Amino acid sequence: MSEKPPVGKKAPSFSLPVVGGEYEEGSKISLSKLKGSKVVLYFYPKDDTPGCTTQACGIRDVWGELSKKAKVFGVSIDPIKKHQKFIDKYELPFPLISDEEKTMVEAYGVWVEKKMYGKTYMGTERTTFVLDENGKVLAVFPKVKPAEHVDLLLEVLG
Repeated sequence: MSEKPPVGKKAPSFSLPVVGGEYEEGSKISLSKLKGSKVVLYFYPKDDTPGCTTQACGIRDVWGELSKKAKVFGVSIDPIKKHQKFIDKYELPFPLISDEEKTMVEAYGVWVEKKMYGKTYMGTERTTFVLDENGKVLAVFPKVKPAEHVDLLLEVLG
């Protein structure tokens, strides 16, 4: 299990399928393509679940302001088709990255052991990374609460 990249360090590179926003199905995104922009990578457990929907709709609702400050990507291990349904259902204006192979969640240290109802399993920890224009970590919000997410982002992005 990897550690989360700390503030001040270079974020792990990636190249994965993405859909939504300016990206059509079949597109790929990599960290190197985002150089020159601030980037928000928010990792979440699963499309169309209560907490994840609250978090995604929170971003949607301040998109006009947030999109001027950073490129925002949701990241989960759900497949592209599931991402597209989630985007369509809630009219999400930003792209979602599909990490079905779990390479990105592992590289960013958010693929963790979880417990619910007495069962232990592996899953994605709800964590957000804010990166600067050179791909260095500006801020990390581990175990972020969906309802507080947007306020934290707007605060750190200024």
